[in-house]
Amino acid sequence: MVDEQWGLQTLLDMDGQRGEVGGGYWFKIEARAVPLSPAIPHGVKYSLTLHVMEGPRIFGIDNAHAPKVTGERRGPGRVRRIEYDHQHHGQKISFYEYVSAQDLLTDFFAKVDAVLKERGVKS
Repeated sequence: MVDEQWGLQTLLDMDGQRGEVGGGYWFKIEARAVPLSPAIPHGVKYSLTLHVMEGPRIFGIDNAHAPKVTGERRGPGRVRRIEYDHQHHGQKISFYEYVSAQDLLTDFFAKVDAVLKERGVKS
């Protein structure tokens, strides 16, 4: 619990942070405490995004809205989720399994590094 409190406070303290990550890319973090709900059971509304210098988002993890997951099955066999946690990679949207604020930050920055490597910015 101590680690989760530290991770959550770190995430909340990073609200409004923007930073350059090299090669013309930058990130933005938005995070605020909200009441617990079925859609946001961990009590934090967040948006962590990676952008090209001129602005468009190329990757992000957020829970700002109910996700419309790319390739999601329709009908009785479809996976239904109440939680809003999801990720955007270009136009593709997939579920994100929120475990903790600390894991969210770790996952986000690991994916930032991976995207920059894919694009030849980092080796």
